[in-house]
Amino acid sequence: MAVEFRDYYELLGIGREATQAEVKKAFRRMARKYHPDVAEDKSSAEAKFKEINEAYEVLGDSEKRRKYDALGANWNQQGGAAPPPGGGGNYWAGPGGQEVEFEFGGTGFSDFFEQYFSGGNRRSTGYGSFSGQAGSRRGQDIEGDLMVTLEEAFSGSTRTISMRKIDPRTGAESSEEIQVRIPAGIGEGQRLRVPGHGAAGSGGGEDGDLYLRVRMAAHPDFRVKGHDLYRDLALAPWEAVLGCQISITLPGGKSVQLKIPAGTGSEDQLRMKGYGSPRKNNPGDLYVEISIETPQEVSPDERGHWEKLREISTFNPREN
Repeated sequence: MAVEFRDYYELLGIGREATQAEVKKAFRRMARKYHPDVAEDKSSAEAKFKEINEAYEVLGDSEKRRKYDALGANWNQQGGAAPPPGGGGNYWAGPGGQEVEFEFGGTGFSDFFEQYFSGGNRRSTGYGSFSGQAGSRRGQDIEGDLMVTLEEAFSGSTRTISMRKIDPRTGAESSEEIQVRIPAGIGEGQRLRVPGHGAAGSGGGEDGDLYLRVRMAAHPDFRVKGHDLYRDLALAPWEAVLGCQISITLPGGKSVQLKIPAGTGSEDQLRMKGYGSPRKNNPGDLYVEISIETPQEVSPDERGHWEKLREISTFNPREN
């Protein structure tokens, strides 16, 4: 099945020579612009946000980026990009052993990503296990990737997934819509099982299952490590010296207050217990990593105060 090429560099608004740091910066800029929580047109913004995440999933990973760049001349082949050498198409064995082509919709990933960068079950050449009934075989399980936003992982949601099956010999098609429940607290790499939506069984054997592997969408402000969240927080010098309270909005919209102790230093890490992944029995934590930013320009009045502080301060960081 030919698929439409996705220009990930164009989606992020960067050139092919961009460094990994520039890729990350471009993603954060675009993700903040199109994040559904802040955009006026939430439906179109959500679609754009997922496209940006897909681009960052590939270009933000050095190995995937090299693979993407290596596609080279295959990008603009007539009819779309060709499957990679050695197969890689989306097939499973249907009744009688013939291969059936399939494609997903609503997972957050394009067919192009599924074809080249998914780690799911890409091709099968037979049935699953034997069933109890003589001559019957259970249908094979199939796998796909499911992009889950941090907000969905915090609050839980239900996603409608479409799956289209095509017999490559006859062109016959069938399609179905599947409701997939995303439980709150789910994490990267976990699999959601949808019973009975895999390949068809044979001779009265039961159908296989569909497994959707969770791929956490990158977030412009939070990073996910296991069940913990990490967030960078920039402070003004006086906030770090005197201490303050900062309001942090968690994924899902809840705001919490973080107390910044007086004397907080750059690269300090503050832990907020229980504000990571909202698992029932063992929720993760939120780690706030501090940096101190200095103003690039000051007014004459502000400069006078800084000069006065320099005169009266006994602090010398080079003596510590």
